[in-house]
Amino acid sequence: MGSIEKYKKYFTKEYLMGPNSFRLLDELIRRCPEDVKFDRTLDLGCGFALTSLFIANETDAKHVYAFDLWVPATENYKRITANGLVDKIIPIHGDAMDMPFAEDYFDSIVSVDSYHYFGCKEGIFAERILPFVKETGYVMIAIPGLKEQPQGEIKQLFETWAEGDDSELFKTAKWWENLLNRECGDCCRIEVKEAECYDIAWQEWFESGHEYGVRDKEFLDKGLFDILNFLLIYVRKGK
Repeated sequence: MGSIEKYKKYFTKEYLMGPNSFRLLDELIRRCPEDVKFDRTLDLGCGFALTSLFIANETDAKHVYAFDLWVPATENYKRITANGLVDKIIPIHGDAMDMPFAEDYFDSIVSVDSYHYFGCKEGIFAERILPFVKETGYVMIAIPGLKEQPQGEIKQLFETWAEGDDSELFKTAKWWENLLNRECGDCCRIEVKEAECYDIAWQEWFESGHEYGVRDKEFLDKGLFDILNFLLIYVRKGK
């Protein structure tokens, strides 16, 4: 694995879309099970495809599919070309709920800071995500979560910060374990961990100067910092 320091030029308000996704991805890969293969990897919800660049450079992936709904594939292709990775990264515009891939196609599916936006509903993982990874392949997810359910004034603060319905997208490790075990526990090996990069991922977002980073710091300083976390989820297809 290479050093995360070489990506510091992207730790800016022009590229970061929240707490530093490079930190989350670096830890997600660093702590992954030993039998993970990256040969053909789907970067699900890749944003500006910076996470795809990281996967292409820092793993033994042969092909990385940079898949996103909100950022045009042409825009990502320009970034991929500028980084000399046109033979390794394939940019695709599309919806996670209707992916255009063959089943059992990927060795790994990686999703950083995006899965919670569409994956909190029962059935999504088992029906829309898991079929596309090979037997013995992995789905690896890094998302924001909760250490505990907020109560009282902190709950009000949390819901104000998350702007209503988005507060429903933050779940505890136990919640995710229960959901995934209900959906595919009989055919998968599931592990949910709390990420260790919490402090630095937030700090680098605050320091980016992004207006949302400034807003987030105000709310986290009022007490949200103590109830939030980041979760690393590893699901192996097959026991």
